[in-house]
This record gives sequence, C-alpha cells and structure tokens, in this order.
Amino acid sequence: MISKDLFRRPNLSLETLGREGDKAAVPEVSCPGCKRRMPTDELAANLYICPRCRQYHKMSARARIAMVLDEGSFEELDEALVSRDPLRFPDYRHKLEEADKASGEREAVVTGLGRVGGMRCGFFVMEPGFMMGSMGAAVGEKITRLFERALRERLPVLGYTLSGGARVQEGILSLMQMAKVSGAVRAHSDAGLFYLAVLCDPTTGGVAASFAMQADIILAEPGALIGFAGPRVIEQTTRQTLPEGFQRAEFQLAHGFVGRLSPRESQRALVGLLLKMHTGGAA
Repeated sequence: MISKDLFRRPNLSLETLGREGDKAAVPEVSCPGCKRRMPTDELAANLYICPRCRQYHKMSARARIAMVLDEGSFEELDEALVSRDPLRFPDYRHKLEEADKASGEREAVVTGLGRVGGMRCGFFVMEPGFMMGSMGAAVGEKITRLFERALRERLPVLGYTLSGGARVQEGILSLMQMAKVSGAVRAHSDAGLFYLAVLCDPTTGGVAASFAMQADIILAEPGALIGFAGPRVIEQTTRQTLPEGFQRAEFQLAHGFVGRLSPRESQRALVGLLLKMHTGGAA
C-alpha cells in the first residue's frame, strides 16, 4: 500500500526525516538561498549560517545569548511580564499561546543583564519565533524597564533587534511603545551612557522607527532587511522599481544608515571591543 506521506507537501523550513520514533530520524532544514538540505545540528554549529551559500538563518533569542554573552553571566529580567488581550482582538489569545509553544518564550523579547568579555551590560534580544518579534505592550515595557535599570546602575545596553514591527492586535497600545521606549533610550543617552544595537533580519516597522535607530553605534548582520515599510509596499505605493538590494544591510551601509556590517563569526569580539572602548575599559 502506498503511504500517504509520499504525497505530503514538504515543510521547507524544518522537517524530520524517517518514521516517528525511528532512531535514525534526523531533523533537517532547507536553505532558502541555495536550497540545500542539511541537519539542523550542522546549521547550529555554523552559527545558523549556510556553509555553502552563506545565507543567514534566523537565530532564537537563547541561541544569540549563548553566542554573545559570557557563559553563565546572563541574569534574566521581567520574565513573567507577558502580553494580554486588551482589545479582545479575534483569535489573539490563541495566537499568543501558539507563539509560546512555537518559540519556547513567553514574549517576543528577552531582557536581562550579562557580560561580554567581562564587561557588564544591559541586554535585550528579540525572538523571531514569537510572532516575528512583533512589538506589543509587554515588549515595550520590558525594554523600557531594561533601559531604566541600566540608567540606575550606569550600565551600557546591547540590543539585538529583529521584528516585523508593532503588533496590530494591540492597536494604539502597541504603537505608543515607540514613544515610551524612545523616551527611556533618550534618558539613558542624556546620562552619558552607551547603547549599541545590532540589527538583524528583519528590523522593520515601529521597531525600526524607534529604538533600533537610536543607538550610539548601529551594527547590522549581512543581508538583513532594514527599514520602515517593506520594499514591496514601497514599490506599490510609489509605482517605481527599487534599486537592487534596496533596504538590505549592504545598501543601508553604503547610504550611511548603519555604521558597519557585523558577521556572526566575529560579532562577539567586535561587540566586546566597542563596549570596552565606550565604557572606560581597555581598548
């Protein structure tokens, strides 16, 4: 008898090969760049960069914490602060539950304190698996509290942005986070404290229009999409063909929107150096 699985549509992002319970079954991922299939362990060992075509794959918040911060130094803050459903938006509670299960996180950002090369800092990283890192009231509140904590303790802040923008299910309560976080970032800056941002793919919408672009130094991962509206929306609005690579990190670097590209292999060293240079440590 022919198995129904023979005609099953493949999952191009993540698929487990073999029968359920088969010890030989190996999780695999398909690279959107070169279409090569590879074990997820191989991709993870290569910092989620395709070994063949150098395509950057999305990293979870916890993977970035392990990549950047000194081992064992991370102290998470406001873990219990999560989104509600203030507007009773249709199906929103279910989407939150599904995002929790899919990502293993309770919200679209993880905040805390940690060290990079021994330098203590405030740290936040957005989680792509939780509604594409969208910014709701809880996300804005967590980042605001982090900057306020860093201000009290006179710490620099290192932030990793990755977001599709403001969370439509929370309406104006989501949009107002742009102003609230921006105010906290400004108070931190006015106190003479350092803020370093690393823009990841994608950094768009209300996040791009607020705290992602307020850093003293802005780094970007190669190939990251960075901008307010996406290129497709801009083309449809202006009825013009956009330049090749428009809004990608390389394009933004050439036009002065970001300060430097930061490949993952050398990112920790660069981030550590910048923190030392701007917080009185040895360069």
